[in-house]
Amino acid sequence: MKYLFTSIILIFFMLSASAQEFESKVPSKSIYVELGGAGLPYSFNYDFRFDKSKVEGWGMRVGLGGYTTTNESFFSAPIMVNRLYGKGVHFFEIGIGATVFAFDNDYSDYCISGYFDQNTGQYICQEYSSSSYSFILDVDGSPSVMGTMNFGYRRIPVDGGFTWKVNLNPIFNNNGFWPLYAGVGFGYAF
Repeated sequence: MKYLFTSIILIFFMLSASAQEFESKVPSKSIYVELGGAGLPYSFNYDFRFDKSKVEGWGMRVGLGGYTTTNESFFSAPIMVNRLYGKGVHFFEIGIGATVFAFDNDYSDYCISGYFDQNTGQYICQEYSSSSYSFILDVDGSPSVMGTMNFGYRRIPVDGGFTWKVNLNPIFNNNGFWPLYAGVGFGYAF
């Protein structure tokens, strides 16, 4: 997993270097790491504007995220259409999309409710729960999809360079809606 993320970062930097040779100086693309946000725990992202001649306007982002521990693994792929409003280096960003994710838990089943049987001297489980996953909202299984929205601020230098963003990212699925999820991203605009 570590090598996958290193390879993705190298590919993004190679794309940015080749893109700078052939295109104008308008920073219509960016690569960044986002903690929280549409990638759920975190993600590496590539964002681009559909109109390469200006920063403001419609665009899209795609990303990859995930982690592995002793008992579980998680993979996410956020895809979002977004729009930037603003001038200079300050932009308001709105967007909507989905995050496809998969997980694997190695936890065993556990008893949710039951009673102690006086006759047998044993605890009798009435309801079991298998290993399930919940990321703020309950998830029905793996793979799954979480809907995402984006409302936030993005700072993009006029000639490209270090960029950052702060967002409110409401998330939703068939089990509910959570309006107070947020994210912060740091990266490079080119």
